[in-house]
This record gives sequence, C-alpha cells and structure tokens, in this order.
Amino acid sequence: MTDSTSEHISVMLNESVDMLVTDEAGYYVDGTFGRGGHTRLVLSRLSQGKMLGFDKDPVAISYGKALEEEDERFTIVQDSFANMADHLPDALGVEKVDGIMMDLGVSSPQLDDASRGFSFMNDGPLDMRMNPDAGVSAAQWIASAPEKEIADVMYQYGEERFSRRIAKAIVKYRSDTPITTTKQLAKIVAEAHPAWEKGKNPATRAFQGIRIYINNELGDLEEGLVAAANALKVGGRLVVISFHSLEDRIVKQFMKKMCKGPDLPRHLPIQNTHLNIHFKTVGKALKPSKNEVDDNVRSRSAVLRVMERVSE
Repeated sequence: MTDSTSEHISVMLNESVDMLVTDEAGYYVDGTFGRGGHTRLVLSRLSQGKMLGFDKDPVAISYGKALEEEDERFTIVQDSFANMADHLPDALGVEKVDGIMMDLGVSSPQLDDASRGFSFMNDGPLDMRMNPDAGVSAAQWIASAPEKEIADVMYQYGEERFSRRIAKAIVKYRSDTPITTTKQLAKIVAEAHPAWEKGKNPATRAFQGIRIYINNELGDLEEGLVAAANALKVGGRLVVISFHSLEDRIVKQFMKKMCKGPDLPRHLPIQNTHLNIHFKTVGKALKPSKNEVDDNVRSRSAVLRVMERVSE
C-alpha cells in the first residue's frame, strides 16, 4: 500500500481532543501533525483562536499546506516539536499556548509505504528517516556502525534481548553484501534470532530500535516535553499519546516530576510539599477501548497522559 492510499487512523481521537481543548478561542499546537486528524478536530472545536502544527515528514507537510489553504487559522512548520519555542511568536503571535498535543511514533502511511523503509513487512529501501532529506539513512548507518554500537542501539531503543547476536550477524553479512533493503535486514534478524515471540515478527524490536536511533525520537521527546511545559499558559494542557514502553516511561516520569517534584530522600529537611509545583496531572492514564483496538490493531499499545499548568 502506498502513501496515496494508506489511511492514518488517529488513536483515541475524541478522548485526546476533549482533554486538550479548554478554551474555544485559545491557541493550540499539534506537535505531530501526520495527516491532521487531531488538528482538524481541534479546529472544529474553536470559535476563534489559532493552531500550529509540526512534522518532519515532507509528505505530512504537504497535507499541512493543503489545510493551511482551507483554514487560515492553521500554520504548518517542518521541524521537530522540540523546537516549538522558536516558532510560536511568528506563527501564532504568542509565546504561551492553551494546549499542546503529541501523538508519538510512526503513522500508518509511513509504515505502509514501502519506499520509506520503516516496515519489515514490505520490502523497500532501508531508509527509516522521518525526513528523507535530512540526516543519515538506516542503510548508511548500518554500513559503517561498529558492531557494539548496532547492538547497543537495538538493546537500548528496541529492548531486543538478543541484540549482540543480531549485530554480529549484521556485521558478518555486510562484509560480503551491502544491506540496502528492509527485506534483507528483516531476514538477517530473523535468522539470527533464537527465540521468536508468539504473534510478533522477530524483526520488530530491532527495527524499532534502529528507527528510534536514526530519528533521535527519544531525545526529541525529552526536549519536546520541556519545551511544551514552558510554552503552556496557566490552565493549558499537554496531551501525549505514546505507543511503546520507552516513550511512555519518559512521559510518565516527566509528568510525575513536574507534578510532584523530584524524589527526595526522606531525611532531607526539604520535602516535596515545600516545593513550588506548577503542574498537575489530569485524570488517570487512558488506554484505547476494546472497540477501538478491534477496529485498529495498531492502537493496542497506546497510552494517553495529560498534564495541566496550574500556576506560573
């Protein structure tokens, strides 16, 4: 399936926008525009206000430009949401906003478009970059990265237990033949993997780890969470949907720190109750409904978390 026919289904769409929009005349940010599902619903809820979208993917940007033409309240920027502070004054005319949405991970069109190189299910060039015009492709990295680095990436970002074994197989294979396609890499991983998980392709964790590394996804997320917290006005909310444990752990720990303060040893005279806390969590972490998972299996691992600024 190509990008022109693949459809991205926004996970927990109504739940996330319900949590996000607290002021119908407010200013909002969609940190991961994708195909604009969240953005369009937010705009439908606004009586006035404006919205700014971010994405690295040039195809997503083309969809954003089309929406700009439809709705003058919306602006799209090709950049990481980690850099939102650089764009808010020019795009929205403000430095503080009423809500920020982050729907993390890879979209269905990106996964289903073989030419993007994200998927082990469809053969294509081994690329994996969110922005194919910037940075190093997965193929370029795999061609020259030391064996230990490849193993560390798959272990740290893909939680692949057999990363050393797989990395050794990759280095051995590339000594004779360049690894340039997703099918090649998936086959190498599968043959080197000694314990296939039931119902999961053996290349899943390796591909996840490499993709996260190539796109600096966790680094962007950590920086983006700080940028988002700084950009929220009082009453403004940060809504984040994550799709794997590494992302969710970062989001959960960040929100806990911002809403409760750092964990301090009990014997210290200063406790968290004496710290100036400027945020609170809103509700509990949400998971998609059974009906949503039945309709969209890719939503099964999603977790939605919300944080609100309560004071300056």
